[in-house]
Amino acid sequence: MSDSPPILAVGDLVWDVLVKPDALLLPGGDITGQIALAPGGSAANTAAWVARCGAAASFVGMIGSDVFGDLILADMAREGVTLHTPRTTERGTGVILAMIDRAGQRSMVTNQGADFALMPADLPFDAIASAGHVHITAWSLFTDPPRAAALAAAQAARAAGVPVSLDPASYQMIRELGHDAFNQIINKLPVDIFFPNRDEGMALTGERDPEAIARALARRFPGAMIVLKLDRDGCYVLSGSYARHHPTSDTTVVDTTGAGDAFNAAFLARFRRDGDLGAAARYANAVAGWVVGQYGARPAGDAALQAILAS
Repeated sequence: MSDSPPILAVGDLVWDVLVKPDALLLPGGDITGQIALAPGGSAANTAAWVARCGAAASFVGMIGSDVFGDLILADMAREGVTLHTPRTTERGTGVILAMIDRAGQRSMVTNQGADFALMPADLPFDAIASAGHVHITAWSLFTDPPRAAALAAAQAARAAGVPVSLDPASYQMIRELGHDAFNQIINKLPVDIFFPNRDEGMALTGERDPEAIARALARRFPGAMIVLKLDRDGCYVLSGSYARHHPTSDTTVVDTTGAGDAFNAAFLARFRRDGDLGAAARYANAVAGWVVGQYGARPAGDAALQAILAS
């Protein structure tokens, strides 16, 4: 584990209920399938994968005072993540239902659990100011709370000279909230690295070509690095004069849950270590490519993953 200041993720720590039907589920019908309970949450996934990638990792988020909160905190501790997790009795630990289709693509329904109750007063401002990087996901921006807490964390990081990254999290939630409303929120957020996927980039810009999406987002976030995740097509990175598509190797897709979070973590961990954009993109592609071949956002590692992490 690195001795450098940690990459600190702020946001959701929840349980994922993963459902992959064996066939098409008809309205009112019944079918067999795979069902699993797994630790998740976009920000928590990012923190866990930062630790797996060998960098110091911290997480800030609200947890319920229930047995599910106990179990998920123990899981994060096993991952090697330093936790700043106040607990509430007013809401249970959050749960996400992830429906996975035959192509491995997931659609998600999120309840407003304890992670939605995080307030600015709950933030560990000393830990934020001493972090090496702060990562925010837009799941913490779509409602308030926890929006005020996420904005306060990002603004405290900027005041301390700590870089901030943002994952816009959900193209559907952006559309539900409305582009103007979403833009007004993120105008208040300092962004040094922006991590959209293709659908989110299209929703935010109206463009379809990856280079056009990245350049439109670069105008939207002057001075920020744009890292556009392209699923099977790898990623496109735009930072100053650096503009390059990094393809990825083909893999059998089992479940895309958490792959974008793992990509973010791997990119941040490698870029902070080496300062090499190309190496960070290739490493992030490889880690995310392994994740989509497994079931769940944080599956147990194997020899193939260990080889990637050691590369």
